[in-house]
Amino acid sequence: MTEEPVVRAELAYLDRGTTAGRQFIAPGARVATEVVERHPVRIRDGRPVRDSFSLDVQGFALVDHRSAVIDLTDPAELDAGYVPEVCRFVQEQLGADQVLSRGWELRRSVAPAEHGAQPPAAGVHVDYAPDHVAGMVARAHARHLPDAPAYRRAVVTSTWRVFSPPPQDWPLALCDARTVPADDGAPITTWFVDELPADPSGPVDHLRPVGSSWKPYHRPEHAWWYFPAMTRDEVLLIKLGDTDRGAAWAAPHTAFPDPAGAGGVPRHSIEFRTFAYFC
Repeated sequence: MTEEPVVRAELAYLDRGTTAGRQFIAPGARVATEVVERHPVRIRDGRPVRDSFSLDVQGFALVDHRSAVIDLTDPAELDAGYVPEVCRFVQEQLGADQVLSRGWELRRSVAPAEHGAQPPAAGVHVDYAPDHVAGMVARAHARHLPDAPAYRRAVVTSTWRVFSPPPQDWPLALCDARTVPADDGAPITTWFVDELPADPSGPVDHLRPVGSSWKPYHRPEHAWWYFPAMTRDEVLLIKLGDTDRGAAWAAPHTAFPDPAGAGGVPRHSIEFRTFAYFC
């Protein structure tokens, strides 16, 4: 079997001495309390074998999808056009009965705050802590779909699209869910704030957390992939949680500076999270 092309990078993992952490997200910036450790990894090019990936096996897939939205930086266009468009796409891809929007987020590798964006998330993570998924999707279903039938399964996904020209300077690396135990990491509580706190370890009684993400500890067996030079007409469908523990539970992921793309185009991307319900 031919070996896929490989790049090498150092990824930021949660230090094994960290059992919980905090992160504060302000416009264009982030600060966190957890200790990270950097590990060199091999990241294989998934394009030669793109048809071998699936949401329920590895936890991610590269899918062709052309958006009808012209300006992916315009909040009004995103809310009016992109939200329903991607909800339909997720419903079709997963075969779900209902799909709820959980909002979009723009990221930009250069001057993010000037463009209403966040910087690339350069640390290995899953957007939602696995122990919180079941309660989170249940509360959302009760609130937003009170008259819908009971569901037997819920899947949380992110639809990730880059819309700056290739090659991008900060592509996304994804880890095969089969190589990551869901109990080998720690939750990170998240707060959205107007300004970053001077002491992120200080009192937070006056703030309300918005949820918890999750960060794994490093394991040598983690299998990393990426899809270089993505275009606007492709998306990565990434699993962030699943109430069916018989399928891939989630795919940890991170942005990384592509050593093969020195001088690459600054990345501008959009991620859109959804809850999909199966009755």
